[in-house]
Amino acid sequence: MSKRHCWSVPACTCCDRDTLALTGGRFDRRGFLAGAAAIAAAGLQRVRGATAQTLQAAKPYRIDIHHHLSPPSYVAAANARHFGEPLMNGWTVEKSLADMDQAGVAVAMLSITAPSLSVVSGEQARRLARECNEYAAKLVAEHPGRFGAFAAIPLVDIDGSLNEIAYALDTLKLDGIGLMTSYGDKWLGDPLFQPVMQEFHRRKSVVYTHPTAANCCVNLIKTLRPAVIEFGTDTTRTIADIVFSGNARKFHDIRWIFSHAGGTMPFLIERFARNSLIVPDARAAVPDGALAELKRFYYDTAQTSNKAAMAALSAIIPVSQILFGSDFPYRTSIDHVNGLRSAEVFTDSQLLDIERGNALRLLPRLSS
Repeated sequence: MSKRHCWSVPACTCCDRDTLALTGGRFDRRGFLAGAAAIAAAGLQRVRGATAQTLQAAKPYRIDIHHHLSPPSYVAAANARHFGEPLMNGWTVEKSLADMDQAGVAVAMLSITAPSLSVVSGEQARRLARECNEYAAKLVAEHPGRFGAFAAIPLVDIDGSLNEIAYALDTLKLDGIGLMTSYGDKWLGDPLFQPVMQEFHRRKSVVYTHPTAANCCVNLIKTLRPAVIEFGTDTTRTIADIVFSGNARKFHDIRWIFSHAGGTMPFLIERFARNSLIVPDARAAVPDGALAELKRFYYDTAQTSNKAAMAALSAIIPVSQILFGSDFPYRTSIDHVNGLRSAEVFTDSQLLDIERGNALRLLPRLSS
């Protein structure tokens, strides 16, 4: 007898909460796609673009949740292993401040970019994490009110991670933790990381994630850098792993931030929603449906401040969960300020929430 593939198994949609939420009670592919487009368009007021001159004249108020720094020790470690590149190597705090001032950004949340601590391992990774975090804390102290920071930890080293979490959050008073979306070929729902996730949950930590390319996928397409396709795909993989491993529900007090509008997740929402129908064992991980978990996460606008991406994200995720991000120095803040306005997806009040209000609710310290 031929093997039955899981996608060929019929399933009733009447009890699937995600399907009900997305389609009003009856699943229909065409209806879903039309409905998603309608949600994105209906009730959204169009706003006119703001000029750079107007932005510079206004008092800075924006909060950039996705802004990179390059500590000297990180640059040295990356270059030694041939990961260094000009934008990372050429970063300075003066360049960050100039970019922020041009776009009316009051506060930038600092984090190191990919490949993060994976350039080293063992004791070297612990030492590099400590040096990067102390450097970030120094910048926060030297520029009051202008910076916050997400601490780096050597996630595959559980004891080292737990020690650095305590030091970074309790001693350095950093604002949260920065992780990569994957480590080797393990994503953030992997059982190996559960002791660290338990600690994040206990502390109600803000955990910012930045994409990277997993070992499986670094050189899949020889003509493209991994950032072009793999970064968005890896973000999607780790979101799925957190949700369908049950970690999203088990460690529900972790406040996750995902870069680049959640990668390809908005475009795969139908598959996320139907996964527990096709794979019955997945239902235990998402008893309220995958969509309920996805709506609790935060997503930034870095490299996605355009009509297509923002319309797709806001069709399924509340505006309250969207945060302004620039990806400096790889893009500028003004790119994203102008991009969000020319996209004509959000109202003025929604833009204010995305660019400031939502971040303040997540990180109230920044209001001071």
